[in-house]
Amino acid sequence: MPSSYPLPEAGLAESGFAQKPLDHLDSLIKAHIEEGRYAGAQIALARHGKLALFRTYGDARTEATRVPAANDTLFLLFSQTKVLTSAAVWTLVEEGKLSFMDRVADHLPEFAARGKADITLEQVMTHQGGFPSSNVTQDAWADHALMRAQVCDFSLEWTPGTRLQYHGRAAHLVQAMVIEAVTGQDYREVIRQRVIEPLGLGQDVYVGVPEDQQSRCADTMGHEPHDNTAAFRSAGLPHGGGFATARGVAAFYQMLGHAGRLGGVRLFSPRLIAYVSRNHTGESPDLNMTGIPMHRGLGPHVRGESDRIRGLGTIGAPSVFGHGGVGSSYSWADPSSGVSFSYLTNFVSPDPWHTLRLDRVANLVHAAID
Repeated sequence: MPSSYPLPEAGLAESGFAQKPLDHLDSLIKAHIEEGRYAGAQIALARHGKLALFRTYGDARTEATRVPAANDTLFLLFSQTKVLTSAAVWTLVEEGKLSFMDRVADHLPEFAARGKADITLEQVMTHQGGFPSSNVTQDAWADHALMRAQVCDFSLEWTPGTRLQYHGRAAHLVQAMVIEAVTGQDYREVIRQRVIEPLGLGQDVYVGVPEDQQSRCADTMGHEPHDNTAAFRSAGLPHGGGFATARGVAAFYQMLGHAGRLGGVRLFSPRLIAYVSRNHTGESPDLNMTGIPMHRGLGPHVRGESDRIRGLGTIGAPSVFGHGGVGSSYSWADPSSGVSFSYLTNFVSPDPWHTLRLDRVANLVHAAID
């Protein structure tokens, strides 16, 4: 593995983890693979700036020729990509080039069309923008002028700010176009230059996978056929096109859980991280998440104290925050303990099984924290 990875290794006991719950987690993932739930997986667990566990399971590819997954295998992040895109927005806020309270149309004048003139960046980032079903065409993946035109033409489905409904694609397409308008650069390069590379994760996290690295990508099953194409991997769609190793994502969440700092790198201020990772939507039910109050931040969502929560673990501390990828993965940070965790798989599993397994996976990690 590349030597630039920022986290030194440490043992589980040294890092303050109990062994037994993690043995149960290992057995659970192996059982899932034996049952055919998914072909391959990766997990990574870190604490206080050190990598305590990194493990790869099963196969990266099963079609034609079987290819075992390896520690450098890149898994499709799906919506975990959203936090990387939002992080690029955060960098622009900390430079004074954006405010969360800016209207999107302040930076994309054409966005004002179809009644969208007063929508703020904060409303978009908390999934309250009013256009949850909007998307761009495949032709726009490599043509960002077309992407901008299609994003600005999104149509409202309800009055902005009146509901909480997950914008699975639309919110982060808007953020990407704002990033490009403000910087004059491709949003993928902005994410790489401002977020990924400063953390030493250039070989572990990609939003837009270069051609010479695509052989590392695991095939994803159970979703769209284009997920495994070179065009999709190169596109780096801002809402769901990132690829990474679990150790890369765990390191990113180490930075988030340690108030914007990873080792000697101060990527964000503590106040910025506190703001984006707090609950901005209260107990409002998310209409796309079977009414679960998702406690949306400006990128991740937070555990809070509700009985029902998705992906972050029922027994997780209220301050735990993170994000998942459709039917496949979840990663999070626990600022109260200094722990970060990433769980990636290469199959999109349906509910209710998916949500139930996520709770078990997360709870086993929480149970291991001393």
